[in-house]
Amino acid sequence: MAMINRRRFLIQTGLAVGSAVLARQAALAMPETVQVPVSAGSNWQSVRAQFPLAPGLIHLAGFFLASHPLPVRQAIERHRQGLDADPIGYWFEHEAKQDAAVLQAAAGYLDVDPTEIALTDSTTMGLGLLYGGLKLGKEQEILTTTHDHYSTETSLNLRAARTGAIVRRIPLYQDLRAVSRDHLVETLVRNVRPRTRIVAVTWVHSSTGLKLPIGEMARALKALNASRAEEDRIIFCVDGVHALGVEDIRLGEVGCDFFIAGTHKWMFGPRGTGLVWGRKDAWPIAQAIIPTFNTEAYDMWMKTIPQRDLPQSIYMTPGGFHSFEHRWALDEAFKFHQALGKARVTQRIYELNQQVKEGLATMPHVTLHTPLSQDVSAGIVCFEVAGLPPQSVVKKLREKGIIGSVTPYATQYVRLAPGLLNQRDEIDKVLAEIRRLRG
Repeated sequence: MAMINRRRFLIQTGLAVGSAVLARQAALAMPETVQVPVSAGSNWQSVRAQFPLAPGLIHLAGFFLASHPLPVRQAIERHRQGLDADPIGYWFEHEAKQDAAVLQAAAGYLDVDPTEIALTDSTTMGLGLLYGGLKLGKEQEILTTTHDHYSTETSLNLRAARTGAIVRRIPLYQDLRAVSRDHLVETLVRNVRPRTRIVAVTWVHSSTGLKLPIGEMARALKALNASRAEEDRIIFCVDGVHALGVEDIRLGEVGCDFFIAGTHKWMFGPRGTGLVWGRKDAWPIAQAIIPTFNTEAYDMWMKTIPQRDLPQSIYMTPGGFHSFEHRWALDEAFKFHQALGKARVTQRIYELNQQVKEGLATMPHVTLHTPLSQDVSAGIVCFEVAGLPPQSVVKKLREKGIIGSVTPYATQYVRLAPGLLNQRDEIDKVLAEIRRLRG
């Protein structure tokens, strides 16, 4: 009997057909809603109404973990019902086409090719997969900074401990108050050595709110690469989790080689989702360390289809069984942002953050650590209140119904992140409460 692939087998046994019926039944079972989809003309109150957040709170930590907007919740529930009703049938019917839909939506948002994207469960997973498997020559080094998150630093430390890779860390600035885009670029370039193969940075620092000039850095590194052999070309890797869903990003124009981000923060994607994007000419340096479950790759292993080359992004998408109802709903998050308009989203987040920073800057008992200029900041504002530990400030604000956070670093600050869930009058209330705080 001729060998057949997994999907064809299920179709022939009727599982996929039954799954399609169950999917329709699940869709019919979804509760009706009177809310309308968002659009570029939606006011910000109607956008906020898409989220089931507690109404009595001012949410200024939405970047930490997303509340799901209505279209994402509906998609999660639809897939959950289908998987609960017929796990194997629904999975085989939807795995390939829904992964493709997610990749297409992500690619449309980022303005890249869907074959350049690997799907992950988080920023941390993406960093670990990428940095853990990058091919390095014996004397080549990874250059990174002293400002990066635990996940970047630990991923690189684990790589160094396992393989002996050389990791060198540098500060990009000494005084955040005097920082400029030109200075940040010059400092990075000055520290690149002939043996530097990987440059690993974070676009927006969750420790201070500083935003790096990634485009300018990419162009400066490209100029250095002009005189390097292909095997010595600098590969520019960016943790972009606090830029995705904030900055008006078109990755082809940004100029980095790899972009790693969770999609369950500013993007409002399902919790437990993320991605790694890589340029086509950069992907060959990445080695997978977890087997993929891609249908074609699996069928080639089963010898049911001829061998052929697949994009490296496929092999970099970890296999195994995920929270599929969440992963398969991720396309709705990208559609949600696209419907609002990327430039409009950026403008709104900038406006609210500027309102917070300008208000804090006038308070004599407050030290603002995030640069005032949006040229070097994005959606995170970090500060201190004289005489009060950051934890105490966050606790006092929460008692007033204001949700902030403390930066999870050795040096700790109070952190607020105004975004699409907030209104200008809420920011006025927050500033009034901070103005009243005293040690």
